[in-house]
Amino acid sequence: MVVGSRFLMSRTFSLAAAPPTATITTTTTTTTLQEIASNHPKGIAKVVLKKGKTQLFRDGSPMVYSGAVDRIIGRPPPITGDAVLVADGTEKPIGWGLYNSVSMFCVRLMQLEDEATRDPSCALNVERLLENRINAAVTLREQLGLPSAKTNAFRLVNSEGDRLSGLIVDIFGDEAVVASSAAWVEKYKQQIRVCISKINNINHITWRPSLEILKEEGLDLSDSGNHVDLSNSPRMIKVVENGIAYLISMEGQKTGFYADQRENRKYISTISAGKKVLDICCYTGGFALNAAHGGAISVTGVDSSSPALDIAKENIILNNLDSTTISFKRQDATAFMKTAIHNGESWDIVILDPPKLAPRKKVLQNASGMYRNLNSLAMQITRRGGLLMTCSCSGAVTQSGKFLSILQGAASMAGRKITVIRQAGAACDHPIDPSYPEGAYLSNFLLRVL
Repeated sequence: MVVGSRFLMSRTFSLAAAPPTATITTTTTTTTLQEIASNHPKGIAKVVLKKGKTQLFRDGSPMVYSGAVDRIIGRPPPITGDAVLVADGTEKPIGWGLYNSVSMFCVRLMQLEDEATRDPSCALNVERLLENRINAAVTLREQLGLPSAKTNAFRLVNSEGDRLSGLIVDIFGDEAVVASSAAWVEKYKQQIRVCISKINNINHITWRPSLEILKEEGLDLSDSGNHVDLSNSPRMIKVVENGIAYLISMEGQKTGFYADQRENRKYISTISAGKKVLDICCYTGGFALNAAHGGAISVTGVDSSSPALDIAKENIILNNLDSTTISFKRQDATAFMKTAIHNGESWDIVILDPPKLAPRKKVLQNASGMYRNLNSLAMQITRRGGLLMTCSCSGAVTQSGKFLSILQGAASMAGRKITVIRQAGAACDHPIDPSYPEGAYLSNFLLRVL
């Protein structure tokens, strides 16, 4: 008897010594990953790891670096985007993943051997795997209450955190925005589109490849004309987050909106009543709008981007807020804060959320100095006893664990004393795989400044 595609079952009947009823013995046969690969019509190459490198990946790390690879077995050799087996030094498979011939990430592991054995329907089958993983991501967000009547902007797929390394999908109302940062994602673009189009209430899909990262993956799409696919997509869309309405530009930064700060923005709304609030590097006004909704008596947002501030000002109107209470200024953050210090200005709550200053570990030292200087200025314009919410979206800073010591250095520079009131990261729809801590990038500290 065959049950689905998961188990091959054979039955043998014992005919010994006539019991009242026949004795039935059931034997279950499982299909190994090696057997599935052997039966694959195109043949599957094998990436063999160096001695001592296997355990890291058996423990779940999804990224096989090229330096961990001893040899590749298979003729013709695999090409970028191919499914390959990943094996230990004895050539026994430990899992399978998607190959890249030029990236430092030689293989992005998709399934380990035991999982593929339990559910062979997805083994070496990228289309089936995509369908299952995206469905699982939808289910998780539903468990988290997303979307809801008050929030329809959230992250649906968070790369390694949803076991689809290199794929990010943000949902904005009926719009799905796909951020691609892996060659395999580009190869399976159409299949990903099909999976997303099946999600309830999704009517538009915008594809936004991360051009610089994809160059490191061996793909140069800069001249393709497809860096922002706006087919069937409105240029501006409206979403709601925690009951606050936002306009999003489909040509804006990243996917157009920073859903990762959703819970931190909401927290600001709970502590802003009666306060004078300053939002530095405000982009389209996320923190500022929450402060205004929370009852702040005065809110100022500062950013150097005219297009972002144009949207921020539209968001004031969209939320029927009093323009005498909330306003936005176009100015460099450092210049604004130095002028404020010179003029003796201060605020009860200051939010500092600068752009990524350390995109790579090799610039961490220089970036640390920039973060220290910015935070020193921000502390000097925070009223003594007031609060500073300061952020870093640089993965290199967060993963180094040095952000708090950077802040302490900033406090020393500013002649201030700080205490940590709250520490947070990205919102709950940004899951992190603990076997790949590099997926953690956002640090958010609420400090009391004395």
